[in-house]
Amino acid sequence: MNKKLALSLVTASLLSAGISSSAFAHQAGDFIFRVGAVAVAPNDSSENVVTPDLGDLGQFSVDDNTQVGLNFGYMLTDNWGLELLAATPFTHDISIAGMKVAETKHLPPTLVAQYYFGNAQSKLRPYVGVGVNFTNFFDNEITDSVGDRLSDLSLSNSWGLAAQVGLDYNINDNWLVNASVWYAQISTDASFNYAPEGGDVSVPVTIETDIDPWVYMVSVGYKF
Repeated sequence: MNKKLALSLVTASLLSAGISSSAFAHQAGDFIFRVGAVAVAPNDSSENVVTPDLGDLGQFSVDDNTQVGLNFGYMLTDNWGLELLAATPFTHDISIAGMKVAETKHLPPTLVAQYYFGNAQSKLRPYVGVGVNFTNFFDNEITDSVGDRLSDLSLSNSWGLAAQVGLDYNINDNWLVNASVWYAQISTDASFNYAPEGGDVSVPVTIETDIDPWVYMVSVGYKF
């Protein structure tokens, strides 16, 4: 009887362990919703801004910004998934020679195909992804610091490649914590009118600008 009881206890323990480990699964058919803080850190460069009266002012620079990040994932198989990154609108200051001259907002929805390492019972799931980014610029404003010298700022929308690495840590069968890093190709034509000092006619100017940001996100996720 003692042997039968011991065997029953071992069997029950193994079954319990199997149920417990599978509860942490990222598996085919799972939807994953994550929300957290996402920071965009531009790796910017541009053509030099050359004016008829002030000469070469150097390149545009774009500052960092942090917003609420959202992403939505779907597991196609136990290892392959799709993910859409979204966020509340980012706001960036645009400067020339250390002086803020403009401000813009943008939304950068990004869709990637992902490969998750490990298996459906892994508590820790590192992953890599590659896909495409679309960036929509809006609410482009010239600041008061430049007076009437600049006007009519517009930034063209951008399509580019994107890549990511990330890590999910499953707390239980529904909840997880996540950290991820993205890189996106974002290139825009910044167009504006420039009025030389003492001149009567504004000169149209277009500056090709690469923003190409690193994007960092920490979040909490829910699987269902």
